[in-house]
Amino acid sequence: MGKSILVTGGTGTLGSALVRRLREDDEDVEVLSRRPGTGRVVGDLRTRQGLADAVSGADVIVHCATTNSGHDVQATRNLVEFARRSGRPHVVYISIVGIERIPLFYYRAKLESERLISESGLPWTILRTTQFHDLVAKFSAVQRRSPVVAALFGVRFQPISVRDVAERLAELARCDAAGRVADLGGPQVRSHEDLTRAYFQANGLRRRVLRLRPPGSLFRELRSGANLVADRAVGRETFEEFLSGG
Repeated sequence: MGKSILVTGGTGTLGSALVRRLREDDEDVEVLSRRPGTGRVVGDLRTRQGLADAVSGADVIVHCATTNSGHDVQATRNLVEFARRSGRPHVVYISIVGIERIPLFYYRAKLESERLISESGLPWTILRTTQFHDLVAKFSAVQRRSPVVAALFGVRFQPISVRDVAERLAELARCDAAGRVADLGGPQVRSHEDLTRAYFQANGLRRRVLRLRPPGSLFRELRSGANLVADRAVGRETFEEFLSGG
């Protein structure tokens, strides 16, 4: 008999890709959502409303939900609390490469969420990945109307396809708890300037690129490659393939 899998954040960019992947293999999967719908269970990670019923009976909980803020910590704390009450589900958490080094408030929240899960007493697996293609593209998309666009000088990214990450999470959800597994990165490590030029070229736009070198520890860590895992370049889709619709 297959495992019952609950996906938090299952209507988001990554979560929806994961749910599709699991359902392709006829897995028993439900989505935790604040709104009712087919294949959903109603529950709110922040208010705790409905969480007890939502997590009840789940063998695996894949935690993809994010508030993109410090509220992730409380949401994760609530999830862990109700998961413990319901039994011993395997919690699979998606995180980000370099969060222990890069001084972003959101990254600190992700790191604390990792700690809450790893010290929960529940079976757990944590996967860290590099930035998704769509996030890197957004850095340029917000500058589309400007004749001069900015790129971070000396900063490199290793963008990865959401589909590649969903594939890996689906594998981890089917397996036993493995703790902190090997990080996952996209197939290419490229400068931000290169990726910026690729975005505008793919969209048929010509823009002059201004190289920025901001001061501070955040950009020092990015220039040092804290956001990269070149030895784990296992993603398959390149940035250009993403921009072309893959």
